[in-house]
Amino acid sequence: MPVLTTDAESETGIPKSLSNEPPSETMEEIEHTCPQPRLTLTAPAPFADETSCQCQAPHEKLTIAQARLGTPVDRPVRVYADGIFDLFHSGHARALMQAKTLFPNSYLLVGVCSDDLTHKFKGFTVMNEAERYEALRHCRYVDEVIRDAPWTLTPEFLEKHKIDFVAHDDIPYSSAGSDDVYKHIKEAGMFVPTQRTEGISTSDIITRIVRDYDVYARRNLQRGYTAKELNVSFINEKKYRFQNQVDKMKEKVKNVEERSKEFVNRVEEKSHDLIQKWEEKSREFIGNFLELFGPDGAWKQMFQERSSRMLQALSPKQSPT
Repeated sequence: MPVLTTDAESETGIPKSLSNEPPSETMEEIEHTCPQPRLTLTAPAPFADETSCQCQAPHEKLTIAQARLGTPVDRPVRVYADGIFDLFHSGHARALMQAKTLFPNSYLLVGVCSDDLTHKFKGFTVMNEAERYEALRHCRYVDEVIRDAPWTLTPEFLEKHKIDFVAHDDIPYSSAGSDDVYKHIKEAGMFVPTQRTEGISTSDIITRIVRDYDVYARRNLQRGYTAKELNVSFINEKKYRFQNQVDKMKEKVKNVEERSKEFVNRVEEKSHDLIQKWEEKSREFIGNFLELFGPDGAWKQMFQERSSRMLQALSPKQSPT
């Protein structure tokens, strides 16, 4: 594998070119002992300070082409992705999935910025740093979590964690006085772009909550939260509780209406059945009546037979000739 030349560094101190000199025999004798990608998901990903890479083998510079061809099992490609990860959602997970699957043999390190840095450069968060760290540890694509990650990546940080590539969407990220905090990473050939997930973001989620604030405040009051915990004024608390009572009354009226409709429907169904049965019985009764008393009914035939018998009995017998 190609090794770094001593003068192959950019202005930022990040190596950016490779030499074609073969590795020395002493380098080949040293095996890589870098942490391996997680194979089982029975435990959360470890923190970097608990399992830092202590590998003594030279960490040779890789190109994207080399990484895509595959690396030895004991030399996974170390991919780094960073962020705030507030209200961890599917957009975050999809970005990390892309970072994890960039190369056949990759080890994904995820840096999470602290509350102090985030509040300084981006704004207030819903979740505190401990909650955000834990959320990342339980993502299946993450192999290692780096707490208190730097806002701008330095050569020292990249060297310490033996990072090969940095994964992020390629939209310029202007912050901390820079037009793009990943510019020096891109220039060094260490940047690999991922795609953003449209329609989902932390800002979108917060916007929904703010937009429907009254709904969620009333919901949590119903669930036992106090007005103090929700930072709701006395007047608003009474208003929300009154609205909740009104909603309960509406629900009761709605239930009564639905039950009334069900009762009416049942009566209509029974009435329809009764009418059908009555019509069937009526047709049966009329049919039986006609069989007895109709023009060709049994009653007429019986009457005619009896009449003929009576006539025969009353008529005198003729004398023999």
